[in-house]
Amino acid sequence: MSKQKINLGDEAAQNTVALTAMMGLAREDLMGAVALMMREVTAKPATTTKHLKALGDDVVKILKNESDLAPEAKDKRFLDITFKYNPIYRMGMQYYLAVQKNVGTWLADLDLDEMEKARATFVSQMIIDSISPTNTLVGNPAAIKRAYESGGMSLIKGLQNAYRDITENGGQVSQVDKRPFKVGENLATSKGAVVYKTDMMELIQYSPATEQVHAIPFLIIPPQINKAYVNDLSPDKSIVRFLGSLGLTTFLVSWRNPRVEHRNWGLAEYVDELIKASDVILEITKSKKLNVSGACSGGITTATFLSKLASMGDNRVNAVSLMVNVLDPQKDDSEVGALVSEHGIELARQRSAKKGILEGDSLGRMFAWMRPNDLIWNYVINNYLMGQDPPPFDVLFWNNDTTNLPAKLHSDYLDMYPKQPFANPGQVEFAGHIVDLTKVTNDLFVIAGVTDHITPWKACYRTTQLVGSPNIEFILSHSGHIQALLNPPGNPKSKYYRNEGKPPPTTDEWMAGATEVPGSWWLLWGEWLKARSGAMKAAPAEVGNKNHPAGDAAPGRYAFND
Repeated sequence: MSKQKINLGDEAAQNTVALTAMMGLAREDLMGAVALMMREVTAKPATTTKHLKALGDDVVKILKNESDLAPEAKDKRFLDITFKYNPIYRMGMQYYLAVQKNVGTWLADLDLDEMEKARATFVSQMIIDSISPTNTLVGNPAAIKRAYESGGMSLIKGLQNAYRDITENGGQVSQVDKRPFKVGENLATSKGAVVYKTDMMELIQYSPATEQVHAIPFLIIPPQINKAYVNDLSPDKSIVRFLGSLGLTTFLVSWRNPRVEHRNWGLAEYVDELIKASDVILEITKSKKLNVSGACSGGITTATFLSKLASMGDNRVNAVSLMVNVLDPQKDDSEVGALVSEHGIELARQRSAKKGILEGDSLGRMFAWMRPNDLIWNYVINNYLMGQDPPPFDVLFWNNDTTNLPAKLHSDYLDMYPKQPFANPGQVEFAGHIVDLTKVTNDLFVIAGVTDHITPWKACYRTTQLVGSPNIEFILSHSGHIQALLNPPGNPKSKYYRNEGKPPPTTDEWMAGATEVPGSWWLLWGEWLKARSGAMKAAPAEVGNKNHPAGDAAPGRYAFND
């Protein structure tokens, strides 16, 4: 695998599909932003003329070889040395950068409100990214060199890759070479079996890895917007295997990929399934308690599950882990949040209601266009212009193994913006009950990622102020969204930040008292879980019991349901 492929995989792994992509980013609003910019051009010609003159001045400097315009250090598009020494390519690059700079200053000069400016900036940057000279063969010296060195074979391979994407990938540029991966063969290989199954989910119990196990079992609650096997992705980064090595009896919910006929599955129904699943777990293990974890949108389901149990006076859950998860999304959390409007939310709700589902492919396409340089143009250059295969990266294989969302669940997720059920305890009916996380008093472990732009860490931190838990551990991993989750011991670059005191009201206060710790946070989490998992007992000889015998081998059938 080439260095470029590795970089492509690492970059895209930071941009996995998440809840932000479904929160009402309406194309009508984006087209409205274009119309608004055109209106400003005609309504305020003096402003437009000023910035056109500034662009003209930049062009004159470029032609006279007096321009100092240069790409930002993080912009990888112009790394080829040709852009530095070839005057034609240097001028082309600088002209593009001049357009980019002057469009930005023009937008900053327009009299727009915050949301209008955010949308206009988003749309204009998307357009500017698309016209980068590096996206074309003639404007990309590295691609021309490769074509020459390969005798034109790179161009033929690029055409083959483009044809394959058109015929086999819904017209989307491929982010991953899927051929090396087989679920159940080299992904999701931990031993176990389905011990309970409904139309909505399969409950998998994994075989013990130690002679003795803790009395309190552990349940992983995955997101509904991705397949559950990310928790057992590969042997070297399997959460399931790590938990088994600690002597924990581990269960995993594997959600079914819903179809149109499942349009009425909402968050309340998913929570009810978790109650049934936990009943089965307690029966199989003969325990009165279980520990649970939820990541990303699975954390929303987990928090709702906990709130529902608290409203029922049910104390079956012992300790809780929430990972890269935002419970009270706010518009200033991310670039996407600034684009969300009530109008957009309602349009998104209406569209999925009409179809019955929010299709996984559509969700992936929408998310890709939110970060086109990272998730589209990088791959256009690599796959089509350079004629290289995308990287065979297990995280990207999983991320591209998309699932649908039922219309009702999508609607429930959309309600989180206007209703803020978790941030308004005892005031909002959500998922069939009045939500109140202040009644949730379980010991809580929260993990977030420093460079996570999908669930920003400061937004994740707010969870510590929403719950009634007296004992909360907040850990900040020095990584992005998926790397914060899949962070096994052994990486010499791994580190995290910890503040051992009670989480203060603000992130600034927390960070002021935090210390940097080398290594993986999994080790700390493992100690935390073992201290809350009860006494040791002999491991069961087999999974399940008489009432819930072992069925299909892990990862179950729903891992393949597409």
